Amino acid sequence: MNESKDRAGKPRRTQSRVRGMMLGLAIGETVGAARGALPASGPLRAGVGTQLACFTAEGIIRAMVRMSHKGICHPPSVVLHAYCRWAALQGIEVERMRRRWASVKDESAWPDGWLAEVPALAERRGSAPATVAALSRIEGTDVPTPTTSRGCHALTRSLPLAAVDVELARQAGDFAALTHGDPAAQSATAQAAVLAHHCLTSTAPAADPGSGSDRAVRRAMDAGLATLSTLREHASGEEHERLVTAYRLGVDQPAHTPTLAHLAPYPTAPSALLGALYTASSFPGRTQLRTALHFAAQAPDGASVACVTGALLGAVHGYEALPVDLVSRHELSWVLDTLARDLLSELNDSPSGSEYVGGWDPYWWGRYPGW
Repeated sequence: MNESKDRAGKPRRTQSRVRGMMLGLAIGETVGAARGALPASGPLRAGVGTQLACFTAEGIIRAMVRMSHKGICHPPSVVLHAYCRWAALQGIEVERMRRRWASVKDESAWPDGWLAEVPALAERRGSAPATVAALSRIEGTDVPTPTTSRGCHALTRSLPLAAVDVELARQAGDFAALTHGDPAAQSATAQAAVLAHHCLTSTAPAADPGSGSDRAVRRAMDAGLATLSTLREHASGEEHERLVTAYRLGVDQPAHTPTLAHLAPYPTAPSALLGALYTASSFPGRTQLRTALHFAAQAPDGASVACVTGALLGAVHGYEALPVDLVSRHELSWVLDTLARDLLSELNDSPSGSEYVGGWDPYWWGRYPGW
């Protein structure tokens, strides 16, 4: 949809929410990793989940570019390539990655795309053992062999999928399965993406700092949970009941730290989602976002719970609701904001054109090569 032609402001609201989701997941992970005790000044460092989420978003854009120009695409494969570029920047199995990917293109130009030029993405910002283990096994044209992990990074890195459409969100488990073989991790990843999509598309009023913003979160959660109740491939009856219970506990018995610890005891994808559901329903107000992140940080694995919490609440309320002091200090804020804007540009406008139609941006393919 062309933003300049929509006087109702819907594209602007959509952009605000996608930016809010991307920035929210990043500051959430950072606040959670610090257990809420951030330094008083200086840059705030990104976590490894945020780094991987950047490459997920870039991979989605490149998949859409490929589809426009080639007419055929397997998005998980393109996102896998994105994770391999992250691994190469991190110094992980660089020669193996080059054998797999650089032979396809000019070796000197790989890893390609603008994201590979961001220095902070080459810095170690924590461990992602299941992702690294699976990528380290890649060779030739083979896909990686997933581990048996149900770790949280399968979910946190996949949140940008929610920005495209509900169908891609429903397929998020396939992206998790690139590296995480545990069915519970794959289910939780798809569940989180569907919920995040409903947060992005909720029609409840979110501009009112009072009760209207509370309704926005709860309407989004109600709609997302209702959708998930019909998608049994993503949640058994028992799994869905756990999601509903976490949400209702936040409404009826909010902000109880022992309850948070009980719902999210491990650094796993299901724990990250249940903890975030409880936190978001405990603190649904637009002005409560900072408090929500600090509460989520008290979970046993605060980084993953706060990451998902920030994404869900940022998706509902938009980037304007995020704490300015945290966003302005985060080392990847510009990168995340650019990816959010560019993702919507590719969805709505296809700047590089297509196989038969020329694009208006001659540099887009260089920024997002379609492979």
